[in-house]
Amino acid sequence: MKKIYAVALFLLATSFAPTTLFAQCGDVTLESLTNPGPYEVATLTEADGLRNGPEYAGATVYYPTDATPPFASIAIVPGFTAAPSSVEEWGPFYASHGIVTIIIGTNSPFDFPEARAVALLDALETMRQENTRSTSPLENQLDVDKFAVSGWSMGGGGAQRAAVLDNTIKGVVALCPWLPNASLNHDSPVLIFSGENDPTAPPAEHADLHYAATPETTNKLLFEVANGNHSVANTPNGGNGAVGKIALSWLKLYLDDNDCYCPLLTEGLLVDPPAASKVLSSFECELLGIADNNFDISVYPNPTKDFVNINVSSPAHFEVYSALGQRLLSGELTPNEKQIDFSNFAQGVYYVRLENETLKIIRN
Repeated sequence: MKKIYAVALFLLATSFAPTTLFAQCGDVTLESLTNPGPYEVATLTEADGLRNGPEYAGATVYYPTDATPPFASIAIVPGFTAAPSSVEEWGPFYASHGIVTIIIGTNSPFDFPEARAVALLDALETMRQENTRSTSPLENQLDVDKFAVSGWSMGGGGAQRAAVLDNTIKGVVALCPWLPNASLNHDSPVLIFSGENDPTAPPAEHADLHYAATPETTNKLLFEVANGNHSVANTPNGGNGAVGKIALSWLKLYLDDNDCYCPLLTEGLLVDPPAASKVLSSFECELLGIADNNFDISVYPNPTKDFVNINVSSPAHFEVYSALGQRLLSGELTPNEKQIDFSNFAQGVYYVRLENETLKIIRN
């Protein structure tokens, strides 16, 4: 399994401060992945002048009213015989976090995945035109190079096929996708949610095969929700909220090119997640961090489950930081009192600032 996180290396100077290093990510935490997010949301429909695309039937656009443009966008389509209302909770959720969302209906409720793929691409054309419509509140507010697609069931199958049809798509979120005999040769980062007990699209017949059919060179993640049914990912609240947090982090990382969301996935949401019965991952991202220490200090055990011993020859002040630069603990080390207790921290990567040195500690 490819599971590589490129680590940005920084020079360790005497003036180095972790809070400065991580300042750019200060607002990006697990706690910031709320539902709803920080922004107010409004909607647009055809009654407001929105284009009525020929390949779909009706649309609602959700957009933030108090966020700073330009905005990335995502198009979402429902499943076989389902109405847009079946996935509508994703609209205000994404928009409240700054991602403009268009949710569409289908020309026929019986449309199969390929038709839903075409419908999604038509919805993206609507967003391109909305960016130039003079009476639209989104005029010149959209980044038309940042489009993603999503869908539920046959819509999830269609979202994956849309990435094959249009190689400019920057992200895919497939919600319990249904797609037999999948041909998925594309390089759009794809997140697949499945339900362990899904009777309609059993993971072994659909999601698992989709993951395997996606090239190893493509960034991909499969998250199977424990005891989940076919509609477990229809809202961001699925899996006790894990579905929304992971989907948002994935889109912020690959659609918005925000590397601050990398450690939320690699060091938080995907580390022994209680909501998951299976997690498969093969993706690369910039993990904001620092180089391993290259100086002679005795640190053991590392990785650790509880205490870390750091041998010092004289008293020294220490501070413990999370992977996102949040200070979690501080204290004093001496030749006789040389332990730092990590037992109350979650599994992941931490950094100990010791005088003018920085140590990388892994809690497992």
